[in-house]
Order: sequence, then structure tokens, then C-alpha cells
Amino acid sequence: MIHRSCSTISGDLGGAPFGNVASFSDGLPNEGRGIPYFYLTTLDPTAKNALKDERASFTASEYPIGTCGKKDPMNPSCAKITLTGKLKPVDPKSEEAEYAETALFSKHPEMKDWPKGHNFQLYKLEIKDIFLIDWFGGPKPLTLEQYLHAKMNKFNFIR
Repeated sequence: MIHRSCSTISGDLGGAPFGNVASFSDGLPNEGRGIPYFYLTTLDPTAKNALKDERASFTASEYPIGTCGKKDPMNPSCAKITLTGKLKPVDPKSEEAEYAETALFSKHPEMKDWPKGHNFQLYKLEIKDIFLIDWFGGPKPLTLEQYLHAKMNKFNFIR
């Protein structure tokens, strides 16, 4: 069952949406900053699409951390968030690149051993819009400022 997906606009499919499983990190364990970073190669459609059309969305669910019990991941009381914006490469010579690499490799250690010849690069989602469902009654309005400075509960989800 997929619980996090990055979607882009496909140039190869005539502008159709293309969703793909994407490992990410927004910071060191228990120190996330909210901006998702990815380690991608243009051999994969996600990065290839983003270089042609930066529009993208990223969806994550509370379900994998086990706090939804036996509820279906679509149940509105099982939180889920979709971040929409622009998927952009991170300047490899920047401090942000160092931070993103440390964040990603701390949570996904096998990434550092992925083939060098595949030209993996760091990407980030520059967030423009946020869609949050954390209970019944439809999406909760949430500004970027509120999202980036949210008070987290013991499960690390906004409530």
C-alpha cells in the first residue's frame, strides 16, 4: 500500500498527471522542518518531468506510523496532507544541499550507495498550497506559515 507519492506533469503522456512513490526527508529524525527533499535521477519520470514542468504535488499519510489503528487510510480521521508547488533541483554547492543530503541519508541510508552513474540529484518541493484532512468535515485551511510553524502532537501530526 502506497502512503507517500510525488506527482508531476508528464511531458511524455501529453500533460497527464504522473504519480510515483517517493522517499523523502524534511530533516533529521524528529527535527523536520516541513520542506520535503528528494534524491532523484532523470532516469525516473519524476525528475525528468519536473525539469520540463516544475508543477508537482506530494502526498503523505499518517497511516504508516500506525496511529490510525485498523482504520482505512482514506478514513478522514487518519490524517493526510498534500503539498502542491514546484519541484526544483537544489543547488549542489549550497548549504541547503548539505542539509538536504544529511536529512535524506539519515532516514534512507542506502541512498548514499545508489549508482553514481545514474546522476542522482537533490530536489525540494517549494510549497505553494496545502491540503490537509485530519478529521471529518473536509480539508482544513492551512497557510504555509501555519504549516511550517505547526504545533505537533505526540504522533508528529498537526491536530
